[in-house]
Amino acid sequence: MLITFIIIYLLVSVAIGLWAGRRVHNATDYALAGRNLPVSMVAIVTFATWFGSELVLGVSAEFIEGGLAAVVKDPFGAGLCLVLVGMFFARKLYQKTLLTLADYYRQRFGKTIEVVCSLIIIFSYLGWVAAQITALGLVFNMLSQGAIDFRSGMYIGTAVVLVYTMYGGMWSVALTDTIQMIVIVVGLLAVAWFAADLAGGAGRVIEYAAVEGKFKMFPAFDDGKAWMFFIASLITMMLGSIPQQDVFQRVMAANNADAAARGPIIGGTFYILFGFVPMFIVTAAVLIMPEQALRILAEDSQYLLPTLVLQHMPFILQVAFFGALLSAITSTTSATLLAPSTTFVENILRNIYPQMSDAQTLRAMRISVPVFTLMVLVYAVTMEGKTIYELVAEAYQVPLVGAFVPLVFGLYWKKATTQGAVASVVFGIAVWAFFSLWGDFSEHFPPQLVGVFAAAIAMVVGSLIPQFIADAKVAPHELEPASTTQAA
Repeated sequence: MLITFIIIYLLVSVAIGLWAGRRVHNATDYALAGRNLPVSMVAIVTFATWFGSELVLGVSAEFIEGGLAAVVKDPFGAGLCLVLVGMFFARKLYQKTLLTLADYYRQRFGKTIEVVCSLIIIFSYLGWVAAQITALGLVFNMLSQGAIDFRSGMYIGTAVVLVYTMYGGMWSVALTDTIQMIVIVVGLLAVAWFAADLAGGAGRVIEYAAVEGKFKMFPAFDDGKAWMFFIASLITMMLGSIPQQDVFQRVMAANNADAAARGPIIGGTFYILFGFVPMFIVTAAVLIMPEQALRILAEDSQYLLPTLVLQHMPFILQVAFFGALLSAITSTTSATLLAPSTTFVENILRNIYPQMSDAQTLRAMRISVPVFTLMVLVYAVTMEGKTIYELVAEAYQVPLVGAFVPLVFGLYWKKATTQGAVASVVFGIAVWAFFSLWGDFSEHFPPQLVGVFAAAIAMVVGSLIPQFIADAKVAPHELEPASTTQAA
């Protein structure tokens, strides 16, 4: 019965997505929903951007093992990313009427930076989407009690999302996210309420978490090394997720600049607050089934929350939980399949075939979605064994050290140049890669923090030195007429 309800839910999601696809008439409709979303829908879709498997399964598992200190990247870094996008980036980018974020890099720094940053953005999605596909395999494997093996579950879930994303683009993402948001909030709140009752009340759950030190988040004040790693962990998603196409698409789909700015602030704030719900549920699970919880934590903590629901909750709440979980996964997967595909077509393929018409561009975007999906499936199978949280956390180090600095300096520093942007990308990635591979260094200094500092220094030096040299060459010639006049 549970599997039947889940299948019906997935079929309804596909139907909504395909129906939404009727609104797609050109590339802008496909990539940005025609820039017609009100602030309420922008808030919903930006919230749904991050609310995927990593929050329900990954973050809850990390929290029960390491407390708030273990989940700095997500939900705190991820939620603050959306808030920062709304405060400092959305309005400036919205006014430029861009189809992709990489369009900005082309306008500001030229085609070389456009292509390089496009590749960085596309590459970063491999880990993010692989995490969602991994979760789909886990969910279908559990729901079928092993009848559907892990990999088959990955294939089935991905195929469902692929169908409506490929056809309807951002319109399908926006409308399905709106429905799925309701399912997520109602479903998880209902499960949390019942879990609190089983555990002896919400107060007992919170007291247990406090006694076990789960609410400790910040390092000791005088521990400089711990603070470095804390900051590095926070900025990985907080800053590394800003130069991302899925966030950009959802914000730029707004119907005006105010909606573009306010939507992600609302969505990000709600994301951080609602992120505590799965943490609460998994803490209750330890009180409800202590011996079984210890065994699951020793094997794979990601199974703890689903096991609680399947074994200790009534059928209606099982439907609510797994409906919410699949909603979270599919909403994130749909956007993260669409984003790299549109970036590839708009910023790489169109540079190869600049004469492509709008109809050809739309067709190419639809074709690129299943191609990228196949690549991610291969990557997910290859990386099998890594946790969902690890896959997501690793995904954003490359855009942090490679694409973030050119975006910020391009928007807020008039002296930023193409030479500076090239130097920033090259030195940021090179320094990060070198120190990541040098094991002894990475134990004492976080490579992504060193990498982003190197990128910022390279941007400043690379922008100013050529201007300084040019000024030095011009200066003697400018002085000659003045000297001649004085002599006369």
